[in-house]
Amino acid sequence: MSRNKPGDQEPVDAEIVGETTTPAPALPAPVALPDPDYSEGGVPSFDSVRDRIEKRYETSVGAQEIAGLGGKEDLASLDKKIADRDKAAKDKLAEIRRAMGRE
Repeated sequence: MSRNKPGDQEPVDAEIVGETTTPAPALPAPVALPDPDYSEGGVPSFDSVRDRIEKRYETSVGAQEIAGLGGKEDLASLDKKIADRDKAAKDKLAEIRRAMGRE
Protein backbone atom coordinates (compact mmCIF):
# COMPACT_ATOMS: atom_id res chain seq x y z
CA MET A 1 0.00 0.00 0.00
CA SER A 2 1.31 3.41 -1.01
CA ARG A 3 1.10 6.16 1.43
CA ASN A 4 0.50 9.73 0.29
CA LYS A 5 3.03 12.26 1.33
CA PRO A 6 1.81 15.50 2.77
CA GLY A 7 0.83 17.85 -0.10
CA ASP A 8 0.11 15.01 -2.58
CA GLN A 9 -3.39 14.94 -3.99
CA GLU A 10 -5.47 12.04 -5.14
CA PRO A 11 -6.20 11.85 -8.91
CA VAL A 12 -9.64 13.08 -9.89
CA ASP A 13 -11.87 11.03 -12.17
CA ALA A 14 -13.38 13.24 -14.91
CA GLU A 15 -16.03 12.63 -17.49
CA ILE A 16 -15.37 13.45 -21.17
CA VAL A 17 -18.16 15.56 -22.62
CA GLY A 18 -18.82 15.39 -26.36
CA GLU A 19 -19.53 18.38 -28.61
CA THR A 20 -22.95 19.94 -28.42
CA THR A 21 -25.18 19.49 -31.40
CA THR A 22 -27.25 22.62 -30.88
CA PRO A 23 -26.58 25.03 -33.78
CA ALA A 24 -25.76 28.64 -33.04
CA PRO A 25 -28.64 31.06 -33.54
CA ALA A 26 -28.74 32.60 -37.03
CA LEU A 27 -27.66 36.23 -37.28
CA PRO A 28 -29.90 38.66 -39.12
CA ALA A 29 -28.74 39.61 -42.64
CA PRO A 30 -26.72 42.84 -42.65
CA VAL A 31 -28.63 45.86 -43.82
CA ALA A 32 -26.85 47.87 -46.53
CA LEU A 33 -26.71 51.48 -45.40
CA PRO A 34 -26.63 54.10 -48.13
CA ASP A 35 -23.49 56.21 -48.40
CA PRO A 36 -24.25 59.50 -46.62
CA ASP A 37 -22.53 61.47 -49.40
CA TYR A 38 -24.89 60.12 -52.08
CA SER A 39 -28.66 60.08 -52.55
CA GLU A 40 -30.68 56.94 -53.19
CA GLY A 41 -30.32 57.61 -56.93
CA GLY A 42 -26.50 57.81 -56.70
CA VAL A 43 -26.23 61.61 -56.95
CA PRO A 44 -23.45 63.10 -54.77
CA SER A 45 -24.41 65.70 -52.21
CA PHE A 46 -23.27 69.31 -52.53
CA ASP A 47 -21.12 68.99 -49.40
CA SER A 48 -19.27 65.93 -50.71
CA VAL A 49 -18.55 67.63 -54.06
CA ARG A 50 -17.32 70.77 -52.30
CA ASP A 51 -15.09 68.71 -49.99
CA ARG A 52 -13.52 66.89 -52.94
CA ILE A 53 -12.85 70.16 -54.80
CA GLU A 54 -11.29 71.74 -51.70
CA LYS A 55 -9.11 68.67 -51.14
CA ARG A 56 -7.86 68.76 -54.74
CA TYR A 57 -7.14 72.49 -54.46
CA GLU A 58 -5.21 72.02 -51.20
CA THR A 59 -3.23 69.17 -52.77
CA SER A 60 -2.26 71.31 -55.77
CA VAL A 61 -1.22 74.22 -53.55
CA GLY A 62 0.90 71.86 -51.46
CA ALA A 63 2.52 70.38 -54.57
CA GLN A 64 3.41 73.89 -55.80
CA GLU A 65 4.98 74.75 -52.46
CA ILE A 66 7.02 71.54 -52.48
CA ALA A 67 8.17 72.26 -56.05
CA GLY A 68 9.22 75.76 -54.98
CA LEU A 69 6.80 77.51 -57.32
CA GLY A 70 4.43 78.91 -54.73
CA GLY A 71 4.85 81.66 -52.23
CA LYS A 72 7.12 84.67 -52.71
CA GLU A 73 8.92 83.52 -55.80
CA ASP A 74 7.30 83.19 -59.17
CA LEU A 75 8.45 81.26 -62.23
CA ALA A 76 10.27 84.23 -63.80
CA SER A 77 12.44 84.79 -60.72
CA LEU A 78 13.31 81.09 -60.61
CA ASP A 79 14.31 81.19 -64.32
CA LYS A 80 16.55 84.19 -63.57
CA LYS A 81 18.19 82.34 -60.66
CA ILE A 82 18.90 79.33 -62.91
CA ALA A 83 20.37 81.57 -65.63
CA ASP A 84 22.57 83.36 -63.06
CA ARG A 85 23.78 80.04 -61.68
CA ASP A 86 24.61 78.74 -65.17
CA LYS A 87 26.53 81.95 -65.99
CA ALA A 88 28.48 81.72 -62.73
CA ALA A 89 29.34 78.07 -63.50
CA LYS A 90 30.62 79.00 -67.00
CA ASP A 91 32.68 81.88 -65.59
CA LYS A 92 34.23 79.59 -62.95
CA LEU A 93 35.07 76.97 -65.60
CA ALA A 94 36.71 79.63 -67.78
CA GLU A 95 38.74 80.83 -64.76
CA ILE A 96 39.92 77.28 -64.00
CA ARG A 97 40.93 76.76 -67.64
CA ARG A 98 42.90 80.05 -67.67
CA ALA A 99 44.66 79.02 -64.47
CA MET A 100 45.68 75.71 -66.07
CA GLY A 101 46.97 77.49 -69.19
CA ARG A 102 44.51 75.99 -71.65
CA GLU A 103 43.19 79.27 -73.07
